[in-house]
Amino acid sequence: MQRRFLSSISATAGNTKTLNQGRWSVKQVKKSNFHVTLDEIRTSIDSSDFIALSLQNTGSYAAAWHRVSAIDTPQTSYLKAKYAAERYQILQFALCPFSLQGSKLTVHPYNFHLFPRDELKCGMPSYSFSCQASRLTAMAREGFDFNICIYEGISYLSRAQESASKFLSENPILADSVTVSSSPATVADTVFVGRIRSRVKNWRQSCIDSGSKTGDDDLVSSLRRLVLGSEQYGSRLCLTIDVCSERQVQLILEMLTEFSDDVVPLLVASKSRGTQAVRTVFMSSKEDKDLFKRELQDLEKEENRRVRGFREVVDFISSSQKPVVSQNYLSDFTSIHAKFLGPLPSNVDDFSSSLSSAFPNVVDLSQFMKEISPLSYISNLPAAMSSLNRFFAPVDVEVANQGCPVKLDEGHQSHGQNAVMISQLFAKLCTIQKSDLSTIQSNEDFQALASDEHANSVTSCSKNAGDENVKVWSKNSRRVSSENLVFIWGLGKKMTAAKLKNVLQKSHPVFAREFNVKYIDRSSAILVFWESGPSETFLSAVNNEEQLDGSLREMVAEGLRVAGYKTYKRACRLGFWEADLAESLDKALESSDTDPDSDTKPSEIDWSNELAINFDEL
Repeated sequence: MQRRFLSSISATAGNTKTLNQGRWSVKQVKKSNFHVTLDEIRTSIDSSDFIALSLQNTGSYAAAWHRVSAIDTPQTSYLKAKYAAERYQILQFALCPFSLQGSKLTVHPYNFHLFPRDELKCGMPSYSFSCQASRLTAMAREGFDFNICIYEGISYLSRAQESASKFLSENPILADSVTVSSSPATVADTVFVGRIRSRVKNWRQSCIDSGSKTGDDDLVSSLRRLVLGSEQYGSRLCLTIDVCSERQVQLILEMLTEFSDDVVPLLVASKSRGTQAVRTVFMSSKEDKDLFKRELQDLEKEENRRVRGFREVVDFISSSQKPVVSQNYLSDFTSIHAKFLGPLPSNVDDFSSSLSSAFPNVVDLSQFMKEISPLSYISNLPAAMSSLNRFFAPVDVEVANQGCPVKLDEGHQSHGQNAVMISQLFAKLCTIQKSDLSTIQSNEDFQALASDEHANSVTSCSKNAGDENVKVWSKNSRRVSSENLVFIWGLGKKMTAAKLKNVLQKSHPVFAREFNVKYIDRSSAILVFWESGPSETFLSAVNNEEQLDGSLREMVAEGLRVAGYKTYKRACRLGFWEADLAESLDKALESSDTDPDSDTKPSEIDWSNELAINFDEL
């Protein structure tokens, strides 16, 4: 890795077209061409070995302290990401299935334009979402077309929303296989079943007779259907039986097994997500029955495909079981879970378990980058690519699918480029780590390299959550227990961190020991004691008037407040996401809601001297 050579990078499309300045042809997918592109997308995923993705949301965090930082445990990091995922909307989803053979990188880049349109008129997928003004400004500066997003964006439903939507559609649902109820039948059940059985028998016999009697005129046939309550379901005769409970549904389905040769039961859902009726449809023959079931299945598939929208692509990725490469694992996959799988769980363990069932192999590129010395402190993709130029890592990029070409003269960065850059960076990192290029001859070699060490980010996150350790890669980091952290706010006047540290050193003997001070946002700072004990002493002194003396007493009189790390965790857990951390901590202190399992476990933090707030960025 210490070899210093210029890297050799080229990009070709279809083995013929060279793209300058690292700009690739990315296929733009909107509502108008989404369905015709689905088969191509599935083929691209199936033929590739990895899948890179990158999301563009309407925001990332609403306040400075909402950003994941060095003081966060896996649980608080997850809660911050969860809040952002539920608050902001995905407008672009860049997807790049790719394969790596030696130094040849074959990519299939797509950029999907999304918008949560309420096509079913039922408030799904979203009634509303938040937007961050600075994010929208940046998107507009890059040439993002908001008209295309709103009018041509692809809608979707999550898996949970799709299940709920079945109760809102007017299409009857084919009843599943009936299991006999274990509860004994009551007298009311027996009377009910006997009445329905008699009604179904008479209706079924009339259906058989109407098929054999061709001499009756239309008036007689209509009167017969009217008396028996027979209706038409398409071209077939049917009978609708209203029900008052799911128990009645179960009894009717059990009874209808007696007529299973020529009667097919359908369930008519109610808007309250129950069943309002059982519709029995008469079949003229076994062939007719098989044809009817195929028609229902085709209708259900078409309806599901219509309401799923873009989630069809997410299901392709999930079913492929291919390793998914993401630059920002926590942010990307909390958004994906919230928008396409279902509501986010309340803790990181349940999230990891739920996510791993859909995406078992996730490569966190940010962690992969930290193993290469020049990239240890870099999170920006272009900067990371530039830093890798010191290594000889030739990667030839071939764009397999010809998309809508990027207009280079406009100077706007297409978001779809990010997914290609992630795949290229991943390929270069694999090549650098596998420094003996002669040993890399197949895709399987690269897959083993990525999967063995970096792919189970989901499992890794869950394991880290158990002992609540944080792996923050920063310069000059030192590990410290969360019990040694103290939050401080309510200062009478504004001062720098250095001045605050100087004031504190003069306020109490506990500050004679080594400690550090950093601002978290404009309203509050955090004190880090490098030894156990001083934090408890300081908290006790501030909260006990008898122990107050000198300048510390004056600071408390002016409004100084302090709290331990448990209060910070409680603020995150209870969802006190105020603009100022001080206000959130105040609410957490006032709240009587405590969770021993969440708030009493000490955590270890990798503290960095580089942890500081640049107020010009706020």
